[in-house]
Amino acid sequence: MKTNRAVRSPGGLSFRLDVRATVVVAVLLLLALAASVLLIGTGDFEIPAADVLRTLAGEGNASQEFIVNELRLPRVLVGLLVGAALGLGGALFQAISRNPLGSPDVLGLGQGATAGALTMIVLFSGTSAQVTVGALVGGLVTGLAIYLLAWKRGVHGYRLVLVGIGVSAIVTAVNGYLLTRADIVDASRAVVWMTGSLNGRDWNQVWPLLILCAVLVPLVLGNGRALRMMEMGDDVSYALGVRVERVRALLMVAAVLLTAAATAAAGPVSFVALTAPQLARRLTRSPGPNLLPSVCMGAALLVSADFVSQRAFGADQLPVGVVTGVLGGVYLLWLLVTERKAGRV
Repeated sequence: MKTNRAVRSPGGLSFRLDVRATVVVAVLLLLALAASVLLIGTGDFEIPAADVLRTLAGEGNASQEFIVNELRLPRVLVGLLVGAALGLGGALFQAISRNPLGSPDVLGLGQGATAGALTMIVLFSGTSAQVTVGALVGGLVTGLAIYLLAWKRGVHGYRLVLVGIGVSAIVTAVNGYLLTRADIVDASRAVVWMTGSLNGRDWNQVWPLLILCAVLVPLVLGNGRALRMMEMGDDVSYALGVRVERVRALLMVAAVLLTAAATAAAGPVSFVALTAPQLARRLTRSPGPNLLPSVCMGAALLVSADFVSQRAFGADQLPVGVVTGVLGGVYLLWLLVTERKAGRV
């Protein structure tokens, strides 16, 4: 069965369609939407899926309208947007570094955003909005530091990963120090934020993240062809007319912004940026960065993990970061065993 098919538009334009990747994207979108509907209906006041859909269409009663539109829908939208941003950010870093470990979790961007948030919590007793701004600034500063330290006549994958690991270790130590400076109330608040959670998210977190994704996702997807060429090496990319350093810098800035904004909205949710691109690549069986499948995989993973966190343990609801950490750890162990059996480790 052919997985690629040539498609010609009435205007004479033609492009190649990866049938398997298209099917994977469609299935992941359906999974993310189905999990979102179930998640909206989950809580102390259970709402059947059919009533959730009617309420979203504007046909629910007053209590359902309030619960769905004001309390639960913003949380689900933040989950979808955070998952999509982390999935795309992880795919970009792994493609740029040409290393499956080149994700924000390993490079220290999540720890940098955490440092910014902890600074606002511990040193300034900041409000939720100030903590969000601090996390965003911390992630951007960390990303800039990694880029500058890794620069040597360009940024190369191996050096980028090594510098990121070193910066991550330093920032983790700073975060530990900040926690020791906090009083018991601020320390408890900081630990909850560091776990990664969607609890209490409202429309104030939705709109900035939605605007950022609406700008950056099309920009990144528009550079997908150049990114795919860059995986063949800088010399080949230059020969094909790709402005390598310009494209690499642009996509790294986009990846840092996506990761920092996602962390600012929901805390450092672990492993989504690392596993979503790899799972997407395994499903599509397609070479290249798999940007759109990674977006859909990240969104589906996070809302599914949030659904599990609310339903699997009865009244004891877990932060979504705990669930993604457990699932991500299991995936990495499975991947290690698989690679070992294949003789690649």
